[in-house]
Amino acid sequence: MFAVLSAALMVVDARLTVLHSVRSQLGLIVEPVYWLGRLPVTLWESATQELSSRNELAAENEKLKAEQLMMQRRLQKLAALTEQNVRLRELLNSSALVDDEVLATELIGIDPNPFTHRILIDKGEKDGVVLGQPVLDARGLMGQVVEVMPYTSRVLLLTDTTHSIPVQVNRNGLRAIATGTGNPERLELRHVADTADIKEGDLLVSSGLGQRFPAGYPVATVTEVVHDSGQPFAIVRAVPTANLNRTRYMLLVFTDPRTPEQRATESAEAQEEVDRQALEHPNPEAPLDDAPAVEPPAPAGQAAAPEEPANDR
Repeated sequence: MFAVLSAALMVVDARLTVLHSVRSQLGLIVEPVYWLGRLPVTLWESATQELSSRNELAAENEKLKAEQLMMQRRLQKLAALTEQNVRLRELLNSSALVDDEVLATELIGIDPNPFTHRILIDKGEKDGVVLGQPVLDARGLMGQVVEVMPYTSRVLLLTDTTHSIPVQVNRNGLRAIATGTGNPERLELRHVADTADIKEGDLLVSSGLGQRFPAGYPVATVTEVVHDSGQPFAIVRAVPTANLNRTRYMLLVFTDPRTPEQRATESAEAQEEVDRQALEHPNPEAPLDDAPAVEPPAPAGQAAAPEEPANDR
């Protein structure tokens, strides 16, 4: 019975439009049933999507945090490289002002003994480093090489208590000896007369005496001069111009090992050799300023003009 009724309704709905309004009303009534039936699936999909989005956001957040750490590390490295570039430019400018041959070197170690001021650099005998070789940074002298190994060297700093260097006041040429005190920020001038012309702010440069340090390099700046009427010598303290505690890059100076007498003798001998070669092999094309002018000979067939007799009157 129900089958016959269903078939009849299907035929009527397909052939006629009478049941369209009825179908619309029935669809409106059945729509909540469809919604309730699909509700579990919708809730599951929403929960799955929400969970997936949360996991993706968490993963993306972790990725961004890692990238932020990487960028911060690069930024820190960039700041260090910028500072290193500034130091290298200062060192390059310093090497351009040095007349002697120089070799750039880098600090690789510090003596752990707090009572000695020594550092280790990355240049050694294979690079031509020798004992007593001066070392300076972009601001002034730092010390000298006291131990040479094949690939590294040890440098004794100016402030070591066993180190002394001949200096002179750049303002007036007053000579003195600057001695290390064990304090990386202080040097002392020994045996300076109480009446000596030296004052705070004077620049001390190497005097070149002793043939160990070349002359004219900045050593220290006078910070204190104490006069005591009861003592024959004044107390003079100075601060090194070089950044002994902060410098990483330095210059090794290759000075001429000859004494001034040897340089003068060799220069005179070289000049004598040049003069001797000039006498043995004169240049025929060189003009002779002192030679008299020579008139060209008269052409053939033409008699030379007679000389006019001198007038006795």
